[in-house]
Amino acid sequence: MHPAGLAAAAAGTPRLRKWPSKRRIPVSQPGMADPHQLFDDTSAAQSRGYGAQRAPGDLGYPAASATPQAAFLADPVSNMAMAYGSSLAAQGKELVDKNIDRFIPVTKLKYYFAVDTMYVGRKLGLLFFPYLHQDWEVQYQQDTPVAPRFDVNAPDLYIPAMAFITYVLVAGLALGTQDRFSPDLLGLQASSALAWLTLEVLAILLSLYLVTVNTDLTTIDLVAFLGYKYVGMIGGVLMGLLFGKIGYYLVLGWCCVSIFVFMIRTLRLKILAEAAAEGVPVREARNQLRMYLTMAVAAAQPLLMYWLTFHLVR
Repeated sequence: MHPAGLAAAAAGTPRLRKWPSKRRIPVSQPGMADPHQLFDDTSAAQSRGYGAQRAPGDLGYPAASATPQAAFLADPVSNMAMAYGSSLAAQGKELVDKNIDRFIPVTKLKYYFAVDTMYVGRKLGLLFFPYLHQDWEVQYQQDTPVAPRFDVNAPDLYIPAMAFITYVLVAGLALGTQDRFSPDLLGLQASSALAWLTLEVLAILLSLYLVTVNTDLTTIDLVAFLGYKYVGMIGGVLMGLLFGKIGYYLVLGWCCVSIFVFMIRTLRLKILAEAAAEGVPVREARNQLRMYLTMAVAAAQPLLMYWLTFHLVR
């Protein structure tokens, strides 16, 4: 065919238009994730939840919920219960304090520990050299004895307590140097010393009751006076460790005589002065018993000092 005829034929037939092919894209249902998406988009849910927690008038922060403690304190019944509980606790503390003061005189014990460094030094000098001391009277202020730090003649518990602890430590040292140390033996040493002190106090109280002595000598005073002998015991044991038996006997003998003189001059004012104030004659039988009691208490101190220390020095 002629090319012109082909062109005319092509011009006479209608030309087909090609439309782009359409693919069906699956529409995701609400609440379903896109199958081509690797992770779920939760920002919308979070924004909805965050917006739901906002209170009107807030600055964009979530409203703080009330805690159970705050709700409990806001309740008037709970406030009344707390006040009642506080009052019960205060009453219980007051009751315990009263019972403690009845069995353990805490306020009195404070008096016996009212010491200072100067008092301790002067008291130790008095225990080792009582022959140089002249005035043994205890000073009073408005019918109350002054604190020990103001009067060297006043009894205290600081020196006896520290001397007892030091005596136990020195006894352990002496046993260790002799290869005889053991916790049981050290405990026996401490318990025996404490038991002898207790027996002394009970025996003196019983003797004062039998002799019917009206004195201001209390049980704590007795513990203080009887506890001063541990000072001389420490000195004797230490000198025994350094210089042997000779040093032990020399120092312990000096301390025994010193504690004897100290106890005589101290207890004489506590026991015999009451008899003089009552107008009892010196040679009266009951007054003689008081003198013998004073001498017996003073003489028992050197014996116990030797008994509790002689086995520690070899």
